[in-house]
Amino acid sequence: MKKLFAKWNSISLVNRIIVGIVIGVILALVAPKSLAGISILGTLFISALKAVAPILVFVLVIAAISGHKNGQQTNMKSILGLYALATFMAGAVAVIAAKIFPTTLHLKESATEIKPPSDIWEVLQNILLNITTNPVTAIMNANYLGILAWAILLGVALRMASDTTKTVISNLSDAVSKIVQWVINLAPFGIIGVVFDAVAKNGLSALLDYGHLIIVLVGTMLFVALVVNPLIVFIYTRRNPYPLTLLTLKESGITAFFTRSSAANIPVNMKLCEKLNLDKDTYAVSVPLGATINMGGAAVTISVLSLAAAHTLGIEVDIPTAILLMVLSAVSAAGASGVTGGSLLLIPLACSLFGVPADVAMQVIAVGMIIGVVQDSCETALNSSTDVLFTATAEYAKERKEGNISTKAL
Repeated sequence: MKKLFAKWNSISLVNRIIVGIVIGVILALVAPKSLAGISILGTLFISALKAVAPILVFVLVIAAISGHKNGQQTNMKSILGLYALATFMAGAVAVIAAKIFPTTLHLKESATEIKPPSDIWEVLQNILLNITTNPVTAIMNANYLGILAWAILLGVALRMASDTTKTVISNLSDAVSKIVQWVINLAPFGIIGVVFDAVAKNGLSALLDYGHLIIVLVGTMLFVALVVNPLIVFIYTRRNPYPLTLLTLKESGITAFFTRSSAANIPVNMKLCEKLNLDKDTYAVSVPLGATINMGGAAVTISVLSLAAAHTLGIEVDIPTAILLMVLSAVSAAGASGVTGGSLLLIPLACSLFGVPADVAMQVIAVGMIIGVVQDSCETALNSSTDVLFTATAEYAKERKEGNISTKAL
């Protein structure tokens, strides 16, 4: 049995996940009803990731900040700048794509039970309330803004603690990281359940009516992932951006595609940063922060769907309003929750720029839910993979300025 486990673990995680995808699709097509219980594997895997991620973030950030030595430099300012730039650029590309390839929606579903934010001030208010929430409640509800805020405060307060206390915190961080490794190794089995459930319940027929919208959304996200983001990386690092870009898409994007949650993919990104030998003091903060505010995919979804609603109603969107939408989608995306469908709730806010009625905007949310098996998966893959991409970019840019040429991602 040990030899079997050793052989299984010797195969790369990505290859094991691909095997899981193939098995999940085959089982869903062959016996979707009689094997329905298989979907529990996906539920358990995603639940395990969601359970361990808040604790991991909490202890890692505390350990990183409390163990930080005076004079030791991090790249957080550069990373925050990259997050903001990439999110705005994603929104801008989405607005252009939606104008070039306008989409007419077939609105026939409602989502009146959902209560999205009414304006940008409500989004900002929600962010502030999340930051100031009770720490225990923040961990229980996976409120990463609250978790980050308390972890940073405790980390700063513990910088003056004894070495023994810091060692205990570091050991606790290592222990939680080990548990995360165990959970990640179960990803192929979880993916079987996730894929089985998606194919058995939705198939492909539910997506055919919205084929044009899906093509615009996915095409825009691919353009951002394979053209815009690599261009940003090249400008900062002056090196070929594609080895790093493709690595992050493969090892982070694939898992995020199936978990459909930036928050649940935090442990995977932590592991990838460790593999790239990035500065732990930096990525322990930048990765969970990115899962909260680095939402380029969300900016694409908000822009494309809101402009599709405007086009459906025959509303002309002028250039100043389109520019305002770029800014609004970027700011709103940063306030989107890092869970499945988080960006959809912000569509009515963007639609309000064009005078789209609330009941129509709610139907657009319903359309987003119908195509969510594709849209949300691609959105999360883009969001989550760029957390590592830009964390690494900031470090490599710093090395370039200092004259140290790194080959970590080559």
